Amino acid sequence: MTNFADYKNIWVYAEQRNGKLMNVALELIGEACRLAGEIGEGTEVCTLLVGNDIEDLAQECFDYGADKAYMIEDPLLEKYNTDGYTKVIVDAVREHKPSIILLGATHIGRDLAPRVAARLDTGLTADCTHLNISVKHYIEYAEANTTLNTSTIDSEDPDKGLKMTRPAFGGNLMATIVCKNTRPQMSTVRPGVMDKREKVEGSKGKIVNLKPVLSKDDLRVEILKVVKSAKELVSLTDAEIICSGGRGLGDATGFELIREFADTVGGVVGSSRAAVDAGWIDHSHQVGQTGTTVKPKIYFACGISGAIQHLAGMQTSDIIIAINKDSECPMMKLADYAIEGDLNKVIPEIISLWDAE
Repeated sequence: MTNFADYKNIWVYAEQRNGKLMNVALELIGEACRLAGEIGEGTEVCTLLVGNDIEDLAQECFDYGADKAYMIEDPLLEKYNTDGYTKVIVDAVREHKPSIILLGATHIGRDLAPRVAARLDTGLTADCTHLNISVKHYIEYAEANTTLNTSTIDSEDPDKGLKMTRPAFGGNLMATIVCKNTRPQMSTVRPGVMDKREKVEGSKGKIVNLKPVLSKDDLRVEILKVVKSAKELVSLTDAEIICSGGRGLGDATGFELIREFADTVGGVVGSSRAAVDAGWIDHSHQVGQTGTTVKPKIYFACGISGAIQHLAGMQTSDIIIAINKDSECPMMKLADYAIEGDLNKVIPEIISLWDAE
C-alpha cells in the first residue's frame, strides 16, 4: 500500500513549445499556489520543465509563483515525443514523489498524462474545471453550483486529498473525484479556467537539474517535421476579444460577417457547438465544455441562445455582450450588455461605430 507520508509538494507540468511557456502552465502555477495554501505550511509549488536549452523559462515560473523548477533537458527532448517525455517524467516522479501533479488539458497534456498515470499505477482525472483541498472550500463551491452534491465528500477527510471536479454526462452535471488509495494525485485542467497570479519580476526560486536516462532506443517515433495547419492557428485561449456565432446566424455564410466583426475589433472567431455540428465552421473555433474554455476581456455572443455547455465555457469572461432576437434566452440573461435585435443589422452598426473611432 502507498505510504502517503512519502509524497509531498505540488508539481505543475510547465508545458512549453519552441521555448515558450504555454499560458495554461502559468494558470496552473497560480492554482497550485492556492492549493498549497490549503494544504498548509511546507508545501512547495514545483514546476517540471522538459525540453532542451530551456533553463531561461525557470525564471518565468518563479515570477508567477513557483518555489522550485525541476529541469529535464536533452537534445532528444527538443520536440515533444510521447515515449521520451513519458519516460523522463515517470523517472523524475518516482525519485522525488510529488503528492499532486497538474497538467494542462492541451493536446500534449491529454496525450502525456494518461501514459504517465498508467506507468505510475495511479489515477487521473481529466479535463477538470475546479480543484480543491479543504472540504470547507469544496462545500462552498458546491453550494454555489446546483449540479454538485456535497454528500459525495467525506467531511472528515483527514488526508487533505485533492478534490477534482469535471463535467460529466455531456456537461449536464459536475462530478467530483478523489484519489484515495494511490499517489500522486493527477489531474489535467482546462486552459482558461484558472487565474494566473500577478507577475513579480525577479522572484527567487531553486533550480534542480535532473539528468535524464534516455536513448534513441527509447523512442519509437522520430519527429521529422512539424507543420502547422490553419486550424492550429486559432488561439481562443489567449484571445482578449472573441466574436462568436451560433445557430442564429442562419447558415455558414453568417460567419463572413462574424469574421469581419472580429477583424474590426481585433478579436478571433468563436462558435457554438450547434454551428460546428451544422458544418458551418471548424471545431477548432468551438467554445464550451465540449470545445475550448475561454476567459477573454470581451466576449460577443451573436445569435447564441446559451446552452449550459456553452455558458460553462465562457461565463467567466470579463464582459459579455449578447446580440439576439430572443430577449429571454439564457445568454441574454447572463450578458453584461444584451442587445435585442437582428444581428445582421446590429453587427454592421457596431463595425461602423468602431471604425469611426
